[in-house]
Amino acid sequence: MSQSARQSIRRQAIILFAHGARDPNWAAPFLSLQQLIQQQRPQLLVRLAFLELMQPDLPQLLQQLVADGVNEVSVVPVFLGQGGHVRRDLPALITQAQQQYPQLAITVAQAVGEQPDVQRAIAEYCISTLPPG
Repeated sequence: MSQSARQSIRRQAIILFAHGARDPNWAAPFLSLQQLIQQQRPQLLVRLAFLELMQPDLPQLLQQLVADGVNEVSVVPVFLGQGGHVRRDLPALITQAQQQYPQLAITVAQAVGEQPDVQRAIAEYCISTLPPG
């Protein structure tokens, strides 16, 4: 397949962008989320990237995705809110990636915890922890 033909094919990926931790078990809920999304959209590449302490980091993962022919990426911060990491660190990483890979269309979603549906689900869970009464 020619380079121009390969570029015309939409290859999409979702990157779940998390903080990272020293304890490898910390990543378990993110791995579960990755698997849920992958089951719902088998044709989509769903990957995890971490800000620090775990691998791959976002630059490494973007490099690999570009090498694999991905041309559209949605970065979803799996943070409860838009703290300093999401407001400062992530935009800097995205700016660097856009300069390095101008052929890659990158969108960045809001932090998942700021979405009303996610907040409702968390609220329902919190209420469900009350003893019956």
